[in-house]
Amino acid sequence: MDTRGWVLKAIETLRFASEKDIMHWLDEEGETLSRDELRRTLELLLQEDRIELKNDLFRLKRKSSSQSAFDNLFKD
Repeated sequence: MDTRGWVLKAIETLRFASEKDIMHWLDEEGETLSRDELRRTLELLLQEDRIELKNDLFRLKRKSSSQSAFDNLFKD
């Protein structure tokens, strides 16, 4: 698995995670990343719109298509 995959898996597992939480999870899984490498990967995932950042916590980006489909189904 590449760096992006490991970081996404960490965020998916932790649900809401700070950089420190992600580093700790990756260390427990035996995957070592430098702080700079983690920051570059997080920036890349933010630019790709795969994750969100709020109050220094990262989480997977919500999928808006299901909500819009629900709204379209029940709109008046």
